Amino acid sequence: MNGQYKVKFAEMQDVDSWMSMIEAVRSNFPGLHSEELLEGYKQTVIKNINRRTAICAVYAGEVAGLMLFSYNAKCLSCMAVHPDHRRQGIATAMIDQMLSLFPEDTELSVTTFRANDPLGAAPRPLYKKFGFVEDELTEEFDYPHQKFVLRRYPS
Repeated sequence: MNGQYKVKFAEMQDVDSWMSMIEAVRSNFPGLHSEELLEGYKQTVIKNINRRTAICAVYAGEVAGLMLFSYNAKCLSCMAVHPDHRRQGIATAMIDQMLSLFPEDTELSVTTFRANDPLGAAPRPLYKKFGFVEDELTEEFDYPHQKFVLRRYPS
């Protein structure tokens, strides 16, 4: 990732930029198809910012990548990179940041799109690069997904 991007915990002043960024990728998220769901998502972002479980990549003062995760559920729950900023290492840097916050032996999960879904073309190889392996088939927001699990062991 080049030095023009800064990966950090999101702060309240990032919320408007975060929500602008999510508008650019909203069609890729089945759970954000209505204004009501988008407002609920905004409240979730605020809660995560307050819990320090929201990470963003900032470029020129604007959110270019975003991630929500959970210490309790031990999962990455949402991640996106703005189309204008893809292939810059942003997603990798955010995952690295998140992983550094968990003990080495923590098993983590993420759900993403299934193998035959074009929306899974970018995230599936990314998660596999980190050692996540395919797990059960699931549905989220009435849309087919697949769970991936990362089983980490102390070195």
